[in-house]
Amino acid sequence: LADEILNLLENHIKTQNMSGNESQNERHIQNSNPDSPIDLEPSFPESRGAGLEILPERKRMPEGTFPLGMVLDACPDLIDYAKGGIANWRDFMATVAVVRPMLGISPSAWEEAIGVMDEVQASIVVAAILQRGEAISSAGGYLRELTRKAQAAEFSLGPMLMALIGSRKREKKRA
Repeated sequence: LADEILNLLENHIKTQNMSGNESQNERHIQNSNPDSPIDLEPSFPESRGAGLEILPERKRMPEGTFPLGMVLDACPDLIDYAKGGIANWRDFMATVAVVRPMLGISPSAWEEAIGVMDEVQASIVVAAILQRGEAISSAGGYLRELTRKAQAAEFSLGPMLMALIGSRKREKKRA
């Protein structure tokens, strides 16, 4: 974690030192991967990172990647809130950012969730909460409870997504 933070800070400092002066010949390398959630994380000024203290790593959910198509199969209701559809993780997370306040999820509940899970996993949980709709009376309270369970290593996204996919398949068979 410390190495990753250091690399991000060094990259940030390097990009800040590049000028926009046309008389100089400098290269600008840009990550054009639209699925990268790192692009969505805010950067902070060099002065704020100078006294960066490395905190002990909190217990986090294991890094697991779920294909976007699988997540959208499990949580198709989110697409209704997207501007122009969901083609990548950036679109997905932007749409979740629109839906979160509509569900009544407070900023503090969201911050707790991304502190335990990462932002992509927390976004998937919010999409699942939206998909379950009226079955969940308090989306913010439910997110806090799942965050608590994730902190205690008692929650995993995989079974939640599979249950949603299974319930959708059963609904299709009935129709």
